[in-house]
This record gives sequence, C-alpha cells and structure tokens, in this order.
Amino acid sequence: MKIFITKRIPQKGIDLLTAAGHEVEVHSSPEPLSETALIQACQRADFVLNGGMQKFDSHFFASCPNLRALSLMSVGYDNVDLSAATQYKVPVSNTPGVLSGATADLAFLLILAVSRKAFFHHKRILQGDWKGFDPTAHLGVELNNKTLGIYGLGRIGLELARKARAAYNMEIIYHNRGRNHEAERVLGARYVNFDDLLTQSDVLSIHAALTAETANRFNQDAFRRMKNTAILINTARGGLVHEKDLADALYSGLLWGAGLDVTNPEPMKSDNPLLQLENVCILPHIGSATVETRDNMALMAASNLLAAIKGQQMPQIINPEVYI
Repeated sequence: MKIFITKRIPQKGIDLLTAAGHEVEVHSSPEPLSETALIQACQRADFVLNGGMQKFDSHFFASCPNLRALSLMSVGYDNVDLSAATQYKVPVSNTPGVLSGATADLAFLLILAVSRKAFFHHKRILQGDWKGFDPTAHLGVELNNKTLGIYGLGRIGLELARKARAAYNMEIIYHNRGRNHEAERVLGARYVNFDDLLTQSDVLSIHAALTAETANRFNQDAFRRMKNTAILINTARGGLVHEKDLADALYSGLLWGAGLDVTNPEPMKSDNPLLQLENVCILPHIGSATVETRDNMALMAASNLLAAIKGQQMPQIINPEVYI
C-alpha cells in the first residue's frame, strides 16, 4: 500500500510501516503543504498519516476518493472535518494517552515558571539588567495549599492534578461534561460548575478539546469572574482562549499571570505584546516534545494505519460510526 506522511515523524513510526512492506512517502520540509499540494500528494496514496497540523476539510475528502484511512499523530483533531470524513467513509484515528505525562509535565512547568516570573528574570540577565538585589522587586507567588482548577479533567488533567497535589498539596477542583470519579476518589477532586471554577481557582489549567462549544470559552467575561491573583495555563488548543481579551486582562490586572504552550494563531508572531509581559510565559507548542513521547505517538499512529490496512478497526478510532 502507498502511505503518505505529511511531515517527517520519528523514524520508529516510519520503520514500522516499511517493515510491513508498504511504500512510504514523506513530506520532509518543515513548511506545511498548501491545500493544493496536500490534495495532490494524498491522491497518490491509499493511506495518510498526518504528522503536523494540516487541515482536512470537506473539499479535501471530496478530492481524495481513494483515501482509505487517516491517522493523526496528535490527540487533538479539530483540524479534521469529522462529518465529512465519515460521509466519505474515511476512518480517522488519533494518539490519546501516550502524551499525557509529557503534556502534564509541561503544564506543571508553566505553572512554576509563571508563579516565579522565570522567563522574565531570564530575559533580565540576557539584557544586562541584573544589577543587584532588590527585596521588593518583581516578586512571584507560592503555590502551597492553593486551589488548582482544571477545565477538562481527562488523562492529561489527571496527571497534572496528581503532580500538583503531591508537590504542593493543592486542592483540586474541576469542570467537565461528566464526573471524573477516579480523580474524586484518589485526589479528593471536587466537581464544580463553570462559574465556581472561575471564581475559586488560584491556578486554572485548560485541558479540553477545541469545539464549537469551547471556542473562546475563556474571554473577557470569564476573566472578569476570575481572581485578580489567578494564573491561567493553556496547553490544549489556542482557540479556547480569546487572546486579545487575555492580553487586556493581564495588562489591566484582572489576572495575575498566564502560561501558554498553545496560541491562536500558531506560530505566534515575535512582536506579540504578550511576550513582553513579566507575568507571562509562552512556549511554542512543545507539550509532547520528548523523545519518548514522540516515538510512542509515531508508533501508535503507524499501528492505527496498519490495522486499517488489514481491514480492521483502527484501535484509536475517532469516528467509529464509519464502520456501520
């Protein structure tokens, strides 16, 4: 079978596919494919593995009637029109679970970095601004016994909650569509409504999927209800946060700080004013960027394709109704 991979992925994933005897073509440039180039490449393939954030809309699926399966090397799938994929009988899979630990680690890193203004202080050294000791300047805040609120307490949120509870004895509250009984049993996590999540959290970490319902959920109205001492963390998708409203909230003192691994749009422009704030830490979407996690993601994405090639249901299927 012919397999097209939209971006170079860890070699373990490629090796798994070639060892099974399949022909693999890889788009090795760091630049994303244009819509036309993506369609042309996928028209030459039977199966596609998406290693980047290419978009797969209804026009794509209509233009690639040969496509038999699409495997995403990501947890998020907001870049795929699932209804169109299902309409054209294309099963779509993702890579949940394997990146939970790495992404939770990064969220924890951002919480610590924001709370101590770490990025800002590093810039001070680079700019030659470390002149001496001032006991009242640019102070951070401590996390011990504070309240961590989690919006979307799934696998990643649960891993973060474990770390925060163990390291800083943080109280855990969360808001989900449904209850997370494991978190309640193991960590004493408390389910709250969205308004209480906003008003009670000292740190609020976002771990939900980007959907029509969650897009821009964290906006001016939400920030006005949060504590002015609160820290907002987002390692999910940039579209959950209204970025201009966030900037306004930080400049006006509605929020104490923010840590972002995802932005809207991506990449963020280097002159974005958020990058200049001392109470903001921003990273370039590296939540899963460890050797171990990326290897496991590539292997899972490749395994999903191998199952599809064998005529089996993809293990991490997102649209199972395609098999009905």
